Amino acid sequence: MQKLQLWERYKERLYANAELGMALDTSRMNFADGFLDDMEPRLQQAHEAMAQLEKGALANPDEQRMVGHYWLRAPELAPDSALSEEIKSTVASIRAFAGSVHAGNIASPDGGRFNKVLIVGIGGSALGPQFVADSLGGAQDRLRPYFFDNTDPDGMDRVIAEIGAGLRQTLVLVISKSGGTKETRNGMLEARQAFSRAGLNFSAHAVAVTGVGSELDRTASQEGWLARFPMWDWVGGRTSVTSAVGLLPAALQGIDIDRLLAGANLCDRSTRVRATRENPAALLALCWFHATEGKGAKDMVILPYKDRLLLFSRYLQQLIMESIGKELDLAGKVVKQGLAVYGNKGSTDQHAYVQQLRDGVPNFFATFIEVLKDREGGSMAVEPGATSGDYLSGFYQGTRGALYDNGRESLTITVDEVSPFTVGALIALYERAVGLYASLVNVNAYHQPGVEAGKKAAGTVLKLQSEILELLASQRGRAFGCEECALALARPEEVETIFTVLRHLAANPDHGVSAVKGEKVWESRYSVAG
Repeated sequence: MQKLQLWERYKERLYANAELGMALDTSRMNFADGFLDDMEPRLQQAHEAMAQLEKGALANPDEQRMVGHYWLRAPELAPDSALSEEIKSTVASIRAFAGSVHAGNIASPDGGRFNKVLIVGIGGSALGPQFVADSLGGAQDRLRPYFFDNTDPDGMDRVIAEIGAGLRQTLVLVISKSGGTKETRNGMLEARQAFSRAGLNFSAHAVAVTGVGSELDRTASQEGWLARFPMWDWVGGRTSVTSAVGLLPAALQGIDIDRLLAGANLCDRSTRVRATRENPAALLALCWFHATEGKGAKDMVILPYKDRLLLFSRYLQQLIMESIGKELDLAGKVVKQGLAVYGNKGSTDQHAYVQQLRDGVPNFFATFIEVLKDREGGSMAVEPGATSGDYLSGFYQGTRGALYDNGRESLTITVDEVSPFTVGALIALYERAVGLYASLVNVNAYHQPGVEAGKKAAGTVLKLQSEILELLASQRGRAFGCEECALALARPEEVETIFTVLRHLAANPDHGVSAVKGEKVWESRYSVAG
């Protein structure tokens, strides 16, 4: 297509909302002129499903739960007044608690004012808060954020080492809806031990964000933690960033959570519009459907041209892939749906995988995120007539053009700046687009049976490990090969798992298992000293 023709298509297809400070350009998506009209009946069905969800329908039938993350930034829409008041009172409590911490009224008994916050969580209890913290944080942070977002001992050691003597001024947020999530529980126990080693009272530094009556809620109450904030069963982890999960760490960091909620609220209102060309989330969902043929035929590459948005693709991986990646549709039919997401940042990606995007396998569509404001204040000229930010914009435009010239489709989201308002709007935009797309492909966006299956499988492995340790302890000094161990446990079909467990046990001093290496790795023999 000639550039002048493309310009006319740009003007015809551009969605722009000055109040929202956001625009969406779909002109580089090569859907046919009649595509939007052809999809209109299905899209209107998706809008109706979304309307029922917002009214309190059981949108997650597997778990018999409502799905109410939209109420978090518009409590008046909750289906009953008690829920509305609970949402409002929670946000008020977050503001009050953060204000008391900042003022030093809530402080460490061992080190004065808190100036750091360690967030312990996983999945939606970490990815959303991490994205918000990285996109909006900086030298002005009231509390500097750190994260335990995995059950990797070395990773936790690195965080504790980085905090160092500052542990005395560190507040700890433990975030888990059930309180039984193993990774988060492990992180809490590791944090508790680190405080104990430093001679500090963990409970005097700890705050829980959890379901009322959960295991974590009971622990926090019994041990006298500083505070407890609620998580609700009608808010899924991947859509929880505008609940206490994301708002509490953001408020403690010093981020304006009222502006973040305002941005999400305005975007919600903008994406309830039934007119397709006036609804950016509907346009996103339809472009995804076009690009992937409604069945995940292509991946989504997120290319934000801003360092502050580096973690956006990681946040979207969970939001989109956990919501859309389903084996069965709502009718129980096997569909194997999905939409893979990956990304880096511009212009770093110019020196990484843009080569493949332009010239390699065409198995993707790109989403560029352009940020108009370079920085606070002016910039120096790095050469006559050009600043560093001008170069960033030039690289974005050049990459976008180069991809399109070689037949690679892309979307562009343009925002005025990276601010709490904008970040809230981006979160809400993608939450709505995911919900609409899920309806278009007829899957349940609000459950995660594959995640639960993985958790159960991990539990089975740990039970088998316990049996292995019991066997070795009962015959101290005797060395077992993995096949011999499997036969002794009457679990010959689990020999590969037993081999993997034994190899891991011997690599660490925790259980007293040692190995004598065999000529082949699977011929090694394992024992507990007698």
